[in-house]
Amino acid sequence: MAERGTAVRDVAALTVARIGRVEETGDRLLPFRLVDEHGDEEPAVTEFLRHMLADDASPASLRSYAYELLSWFRFLRAVGIPWFLASRLEARDFALWLKMSKKPARQRRADAPAPGSVNPVTGKATQGENYAARTRRHARAVVRSFYEYHREAHGRPLVNPFPKTRGVEGEHLNAHHNPMRPFRRPSRRASYQPKEPKPAPRSIPDQAFNELFAALTCHRNRALLAFYISTGARASELLGVRQGLVEPGEQVIGVVRKGSRALQRLPASADAFVWLRLYQQETLGLAPKGPDEPLWWTLRRPFRPLTYDAARMVFTKANAALGANWTLHDLRHSAAKRMVRDPDLTLADVQWVLGHAHITTTEIYTAPTPEEVIANVLAHHERQRAQRKRPPAPPAPGYRPEVLATLFGTAPTEGGSR
Repeated sequence: MAERGTAVRDVAALTVARIGRVEETGDRLLPFRLVDEHGDEEPAVTEFLRHMLADDASPASLRSYAYELLSWFRFLRAVGIPWFLASRLEARDFALWLKMSKKPARQRRADAPAPGSVNPVTGKATQGENYAARTRRHARAVVRSFYEYHREAHGRPLVNPFPKTRGVEGEHLNAHHNPMRPFRRPSRRASYQPKEPKPAPRSIPDQAFNELFAALTCHRNRALLAFYISTGARASELLGVRQGLVEPGEQVIGVVRKGSRALQRLPASADAFVWLRLYQQETLGLAPKGPDEPLWWTLRRPFRPLTYDAARMVFTKANAALGANWTLHDLRHSAAKRMVRDPDLTLADVQWVLGHAHITTTEIYTAPTPEEVIANVLAHHERQRAQRKRPPAPPAPGYRPEVLATLFGTAPTEGGSR
């Protein structure tokens, strides 16, 4: 650990102990809290989380922020600095530590692919050993907002360890945004902020989706997949559907949106409702029924509501049969790409279905995928080859072919060659 006031700290040799934890409380006024290694609550974090909840943040957001702050408090404990005395030096070294350190090792199957390897079927890379740029950007944003709250509420610390975006416009870049124009981005990144990765939605090709659907072994899973690909709903949104929100006659299903927590009716394909009916017929008299009961249940007794982890494991099993590594979220990307390709649907229609707050988010699906570009360019080469094989067009009336051949050097020579 470096002495206070010096600018050098050996981050590579730093040992950050995995102390403290995030607890789920069951309290609606504080669903999650951060405690230290002695089980004592961190009051500064609790106050910040209560502020977030009062500001209409969802419990999922509180959980995410609490875990990011847990990493920050663990780092500060390792360097021996109280949270209210953290400076730009700690912010810099925290960014370096996140960039260099490896994620906690998880128990992996013997046949699991190596971290960062590329799947030969999907072309997607598995998660690497280090923290991704998006994870590090989120951690920085969380810690910065934590300090901004305490600066505004209590006047300390005087300086936020993580500075705002550099440039004259700063954080008010889109304060008076014109909804008819795209959002502007700051000209320069903030200090210690990782570069923003280029968004690259990964959609499942139609043939691969058909193979994935064929690998499913029960009506429930087929119904889930059909609803995912036709509604574009997030995995957690679809799994949270109640039986009373299913309207086969109107061909819509009601989901609670992840961000706004608003109820939205989404249109779904007729096939999805057919598979749902077959699944409901199988569970008739077995799983609980009622408008407020969950729509999706486990297949084994005792019947329990289907969770995200259980749905992911079903998807993982189907992937294993194909040697692929598609994810549940890829289905949302695939649904968006299918809708964007339909000339009878506007981009605003797709934005509404996906629940995007800004149409600029939906616009990323208008970009062609690498597979589409390769197919289009190969088709271009084939058209060029076919065009070269066509016989030349006849000359215009009034021109003699042998004169044109002599003029352009295409007349055969005495030896028979051109």
